[in-house]
Amino acid sequence: MSPLPPNPLPHQPPKPLYRLEITNLTHPGATAFLSNIDVANVLSDAVTNVIAKLYPTASPIPPVRSITLILRPEGGVANTQGLDYDDEHKRITFSTEYIRHVGSSRVKAEIVGVITHEMVHCWQWAAQGTAPGGLIEGIADWVRLRCHLAPPHWKQSADGDWDAGYQHTAYFLDHLEYRFGAGTVPRINAALRDKKYHEKAFWKDLFGKEVSVLWEEYRDHLRREREAEKESEEEPVMVRVEDANETQVAAATSAPQT
Repeated sequence: MSPLPPNPLPHQPPKPLYRLEITNLTHPGATAFLSNIDVANVLSDAVTNVIAKLYPTASPIPPVRSITLILRPEGGVANTQGLDYDDEHKRITFSTEYIRHVGSSRVKAEIVGVITHEMVHCWQWAAQGTAPGGLIEGIADWVRLRCHLAPPHWKQSADGDWDAGYQHTAYFLDHLEYRFGAGTVPRINAALRDKKYHEKAFWKDLFGKEVSVLWEEYRDHLRREREAEKESEEEPVMVRVEDANETQVAAATSAPQT
């Protein structure tokens, strides 16, 4: 599925300065990036989509004055940091080694998905640095999911802990968004704005329940869904004789009676 176009915003979209830095123009990952990506438009669309998903109503947004995308060969996928002396200047480092190993049929979508994820880190609140990393990464992948940029290997799972992060937590957050209504994840982000994170109070203030209870309810929801899917797959398919082909009729008439 193609990524969604940027949504209209309830306020003026931020317009940070965009910069691009490439440490090795001849690297195959850099070549793949430049062959597939209109950098200015992709960065601008990512900002617009992130703001639309996390701030659907007019509300305070973290100040960001510039975003520098750095392409360099290194381990991992990507990371985002603010400058030590001024956090309003963000640096997204994207590994060209990672890009070079993405299949040609998926490379553009994967680049846009990773940039969208990292762009969330430029604009989300983090409870003055005390929010759990799994929640921060889960919100970033939730935005990627909601922009229809989830890669094909992602799947819902309630194994392990709720704050394992990335798509694991993103699907949990998406469940909360459906269960408690549109704007739920933006409310979670907003609650991380000006107070330090204390897990028990944080979730009870938002939902009246501890996150461990919400996680167990999510597990039950997935279990019921999978049981329903299994039952549906096991239901016999009834074929009317007039609609059946000759092979189906022959098989049915020759089957032993019980």
